[in-house]
Amino acid sequence: MDALVERLAHEHVLDAQGYASLLASCDETAFNLLQKYAAEVAQSHFGSRVYIRGLIEVSNYCRNNCYYCGIRRDNREVSRYRLTDEQILSACENGYRLGFRTFVLQGGEDAHLTDERLVPLVETMHRRYPDCAITLSLGERSHSSYKRLYDAGASRYLLRHEAASRQLYEQLHPVSMSWHNRMKCIEELQQIGFQTGMGMMVGVPGQSIDHLVEDLLLMQQMRPHMVGIGPFIPHSLTPLGHHPAGSVRLTLMLICIVRLMLPSALIPSTTALASLSSQAQLQGIQCGANVIMPNLSPSDVRDSYQIYEGKAAFGSEAAEGLLILSERLAEIGYEISYEKGDYKSDN
Repeated sequence: MDALVERLAHEHVLDAQGYASLLASCDETAFNLLQKYAAEVAQSHFGSRVYIRGLIEVSNYCRNNCYYCGIRRDNREVSRYRLTDEQILSACENGYRLGFRTFVLQGGEDAHLTDERLVPLVETMHRRYPDCAITLSLGERSHSSYKRLYDAGASRYLLRHEAASRQLYEQLHPVSMSWHNRMKCIEELQQIGFQTGMGMMVGVPGQSIDHLVEDLLLMQQMRPHMVGIGPFIPHSLTPLGHHPAGSVRLTLMLICIVRLMLPSALIPSTTALASLSSQAQLQGIQCGANVIMPNLSPSDVRDSYQIYEGKAAFGSEAAEGLLILSERLAEIGYEISYEKGDYKSDN
């Protein structure tokens, strides 16, 4: 097992059998070695810096009906909201004053988030904050929409692939959603020039080691600039709400593997990790993650954006807790970086 870790650390690639063996049989000794190398690679590329991104959850309306998601269309118990342009720009102003230089607009696939609405908003953000990166996480859109948003000033787009396995993807989504279209969207984002993010949940019902190996091989092939990996956390008002949460340890192991596979990638230690364990988010940093996304959304809507239940929203996870976050990072030898932290190619 140690030999597999050594090979991944030095060659940044394994075959399917190697990944499968590592995920299935990684004991504590091998895990500690994996974590050691992942931390070293992250330190060599980014030093002790952990980049912060200001998350603004712009709408919890969604046309989709994903089986795991608390803001799915058919959940009638959600208190729905849409932020106005003024609220979004106010959140940006507050974040900029706090030091944020990346803003992430995230939302459901809301029919009101048209190009006619979003393009002028992105242009305004880009004009007011030219030294900031604008990241979008607004789901599947047309090629022309992605291009207009890119031309308006957005430079990053997060669209998790969810599952490299078409079969598993279809177990998590209704027939109205297409695995092929999800992959097509990711390819188009890369072709347009976005720094593109992929990723998946760990421990979703029906997921096997073989599925995770497929995920790793897909990302090894597509080499995304950003990778978001978090544990599955159920929401009781969804079809998958009775299943247990995913494994923190397996999530951390995958963060280590992705860091060694993609040394320059921007990898968040996710809110989902923070939601399962107060220590897991820091452990994510120690496993090679280098991004944390505090919430800049207005406090009165944060509880309404619940993809899963029990989401960490205050303390060091909220924008108001930057001092706490800084202190916690310092305890493990890291520091907040307010830089944009653009992806830099390994080549």
